[in-house]
Amino acid sequence: MIEHLWYWLLAAMLAMYVVLDGFDLGAGVASLLAARGDREKRLVLRAIGPVWDGNEVWLLAAGGVMVLAFPGLYAAAFSGFYLPLMLVLWLLILRGISIELRNHVDSPVWAASWDAVFGGASLLLCVVLGAALGNVVRGVPIEGDGRFFVPLWTDFGVTGYTGVLDPYTILVGLFALAALTVHGALWVAHKTEGDLQARARILAGRAWWGSAVLAVAATAATFPVQPLVARHLGERPFFWAFPAAAAAALGAVRAFLGRGRDGRAFLASALFLAFMLGTAVAGLWPTILPSTLDPARALTIEGTAGPERGLTMALAWWIPGILLVAGYFVHVYRRFAGKVSVEGDGY
Repeated sequence: MIEHLWYWLLAAMLAMYVVLDGFDLGAGVASLLAARGDREKRLVLRAIGPVWDGNEVWLLAAGGVMVLAFPGLYAAAFSGFYLPLMLVLWLLILRGISIELRNHVDSPVWAASWDAVFGGASLLLCVVLGAALGNVVRGVPIEGDGRFFVPLWTDFGVTGYTGVLDPYTILVGLFALAALTVHGALWVAHKTEGDLQARARILAGRAWWGSAVLAVAATAATFPVQPLVARHLGERPFFWAFPAAAAAALGAVRAFLGRGRDGRAFLASALFLAFMLGTAVAGLWPTILPSTLDPARALTIEGTAGPERGLTMALAWWIPGILLVAGYFVHVYRRFAGKVSVEGDGY
């Protein structure tokens, strides 16, 4: 059963990436929609500056765990999702260089151009990562040899030879955009003061309604698109704790936001994202990647996991390693706690 433990550890690491890098992406959207002028753009960058690159480490770490624990999944997924992975890579590169190059030339046009790249790449990444989750839940056209390839789109159907984009995955992508916009705007509101904080709160409030509506729509669309989710949740009623907790966290976001408690609203938003991802993971388990061609071809935990002895030994190394990582993140976030300003060195 060690492979099932690794499945949930992998899911937890992906949840950490969504929660932590998710507010970086949402802050980019907030920079595009809420920040006004050079000073406020710089404040947004100051709000994420000490942590944004560290947050992305969780994505790399999750990829490493996938190679270690589920080499069969890694071999199939990284070749089958080649096009969307290249798109994600380029968008991550554009975000990174826009942050680093923005202040290298003292020119309003130069800074404004990189601000647009930062905001646009962040927005697109929210949609693309949401669509990627939609592909995992819906399934992919796995052939008899366990391999698949998905183009960007086919006939926009949700069965058969599907593409990355179809009505369902676009819906999940839009939900991810709304949810991460709320998340990032709350972080910006938590880290800033004055007009920017006020506009970030307004953006979070408006995006909350979009997130709530799209969460209901995406959930309702999931059951007919992927019957496994309804069946698995029906067989394991205790897994309904995930969507119930997600709904409660979403309500808490609204309640705290209405009281101006930005920090608590942000933590509630983090729980909402984590529990929504947990709902998807619980609904698929023990399937990792369903097949849209034949359910029997789905990639499962047992079918893609590495040797049990190797997984057991790796766990002995993973535990102290993840404790060191957690300690580092606690130190960084405590070290850079509080409101940000444009004075001093930095972005």
